[in-house]
Amino acid sequence: MTDPILLAVLFVVPLLVMYVFGVHVAFALGLVSALVMLLGVGPMWTVNTFANQMYSSLNSFTLLAIPFFLFAGRMMNSIGLTDDIFDFAEALVRPLPGGLGHVNVVVSIIFSGMSGAAVADAAGLGSIEYEAMTSRGYDGSTAAGITGASSTIGPIIPPSIPIIVYGVTAQVSIGALFLAGIVPGLVMGLGLMAFITVGALRSGTASVESFSLRELFESSVRALPGLIAPAIIIGGIATGLFTPTEAAAVAGIYAVALGGLYYRNLDPSTLWSILGDTFEDTAVLTLIIAFANVYGFVLTISGLPTVLTEQLLTISSEPTVLLLLFALFFLILGTFMETIAIIMIVVPIVAPILPQIGIDPIHFGIVMMVALMIGLISPPFGVVLFALERVTDLDIEDIIRGIIPYYVPLLGALVLLILFPSAVLAVPRYFGLV
Repeated sequence: MTDPILLAVLFVVPLLVMYVFGVHVAFALGLVSALVMLLGVGPMWTVNTFANQMYSSLNSFTLLAIPFFLFAGRMMNSIGLTDDIFDFAEALVRPLPGGLGHVNVVVSIIFSGMSGAAVADAAGLGSIEYEAMTSRGYDGSTAAGITGASSTIGPIIPPSIPIIVYGVTAQVSIGALFLAGIVPGLVMGLGLMAFITVGALRSGTASVESFSLRELFESSVRALPGLIAPAIIIGGIATGLFTPTEAAAVAGIYAVALGGLYYRNLDPSTLWSILGDTFEDTAVLTLIIAFANVYGFVLTISGLPTVLTEQLLTISSEPTVLLLLFALFFLILGTFMETIAIIMIVVPIVAPILPQIGIDPIHFGIVMMVALMIGLISPPFGVVLFALERVTDLDIEDIIRGIIPYYVPLLGALVLLILFPSAVLAVPRYFGLV
């Protein structure tokens, strides 16, 4: 079977149908893979083939980074580190026009170096940021909009669980992907801050609060233990001192040390609860990865990637045009599907064809992440919207109204990253990872 429409229908439509009916993405991937093998489109069905593909996908040292980063992020949330980071960010950028809007963005940038998840940012920091802004007279919708928009930075700046999953699925260096996310994350943050500044100046609500060097020093001392965590992760990977997995383990140990020795608020029950949540999330992710590897194997044997390459090249042979089309596709998918599910369904199809159409897989991965993160704050089903609804008590319509203006800087950043691949690849190239 080489008809592209029939192949696409066979591989994609059953997945979407099962997703709509609530079948977990892991089981959906496994069922579709088994169906295709039984129909004789891909490799011949055997239990050994199925099991071997699942095992080979999990027999990876890199995947150990997932539970360690999940654990470190949850630990940082639970020990009270977010309050100190918020105070530091407020002392640093409070005098800028837009005041607490900038604080919101800076906190998200710093926190992204610990959690790597947009929903964790919105849920973990959302209530703190929202209450701080509304107590200073900010409209609730505006405060929720800035909080949601800034949360999209989390999975772009390392560490990032979605980037790890993409790297494993596409067989791309996790370290290179991590470093490639630094500049894009900062571009998104600076774009949001510039937009907030312009909005504050135009509306006449620009901050007039004075800068206090003493307050900045005192808050930086309190926040220093937390600020060291991103430096350990990024610095260790960039210098070659750690692999991403080792950096994740160090971050986890460091988080426990902070809670037990510095903040002294880590009790056995809290630690046990965090471990339980980490094990549960890790089990779900590894199950998805295992079934997705079978799905990717069957896809490759079926010849769909080759057919897709031929079809794409009939549209355009210009990589930038194709990447813009991919970004639009991911923006739409991100509005109603989970990030990990999209990665596991789409990447096995797309990754094999990237070299043939002239797109760097690292550049593609970061563009994909940025587009999917914007999708997370987009109606009708953006996950971050519902996380904000829980922590703000606003109607979903009010949250959407507050977020809409911030699509401008985020989409602008996405287009810039597509047009200028060097912005994405500069840091990993500097450290010799590309």
